[in-house]
Amino acid sequence: MNTTIQQQIKPQDVKVKILLTGGHQCTVTLKSDTPLLHSLVKTLVDRTQQTPGFSTLFQIPIDGGRSALSFPGENLVGLVTEPPIYLQQLQPQQPAIPVEIPAAEIPVPAPPVNDDLISRYAQIDNFLTSAEKNKLIKYVLAKESEFVSTSTSTNAEDYRRSMVLHSFPEFSELMVNRIKAILPDVLRKLNILSFPLGEIEAQLTMHNDNNFYKLHNDSGSPDTATRFFTYVYYFNREPKAFSGGELLIYDSKIENNFYVADETFRTVEPRNNSIVFFLSRYMHEVLRVSCPSKAFADSRFTINGWVRKAN
Repeated sequence: MNTTIQQQIKPQDVKVKILLTGGHQCTVTLKSDTPLLHSLVKTLVDRTQQTPGFSTLFQIPIDGGRSALSFPGENLVGLVTEPPIYLQQLQPQQPAIPVEIPAAEIPVPAPPVNDDLISRYAQIDNFLTSAEKNKLIKYVLAKESEFVSTSTSTNAEDYRRSMVLHSFPEFSELMVNRIKAILPDVLRKLNILSFPLGEIEAQLTMHNDNNFYKLHNDSGSPDTATRFFTYVYYFNREPKAFSGGELLIYDSKIENNFYVADETFRTVEPRNNSIVFFLSRYMHEVLRVSCPSKAFADSRFTINGWVRKAN
């Protein structure tokens, strides 16, 4: 059922007390014609009408923009508005007001209302020191004989081509500790609330000529369901001797109550000594690598893995 805020001659300030589950509340002042106010009211009405659908994530600046109130739509239980805001049902032929939050009202970065469908990532350069990276490259080249072919959980043929080193304790501990240290900054960059931290997994992967990984996600099975973040650390010898190997992270759409890949995507370049973080549920793929020399040392190397939520 569509709803709209009753039209007024001139926009005016409305004092809005937001009531949330658990007895929490917060008061903000919004213009009467702002789409954010419309979205809050519409979410509340949809709940009372038991309208099915996926929750909207609200992120509302408070304290002059120094803080933000974030909550899913299903936690909204009431609104107290001063002056009062009244609702009228829209007729089917009347278009609903678009629910868009103007950038001026939300500090950058400003997630849209359907933010859970738009893929976002954080890529951080110079993740390791030059000395650490060079030591890692020497270590990997010495371990060439221990790399094995990768596989998928479904054992699908021609779906993934690469080599992997599962055990590298000399560097996996360094990576896990560095990821733990940087994770709060990643959460801030992506506007994601903190969560109970579980295991951080790590593997070392090599992509050489004609290697790739087709479209997949990293949390689609019972044993991977607690994976929250996927991370990929890129490193290679200089000068770079391969091309391709970009990471495509797809936006999502909802079909039969499942997240599936949309047509749009973000392209992540495999920049040397950079690390990228994104949600493990995002569909993503690694484009085909071209490495004319076919030499192991000229490969696209990564330490990749997953940050799990604690049960």
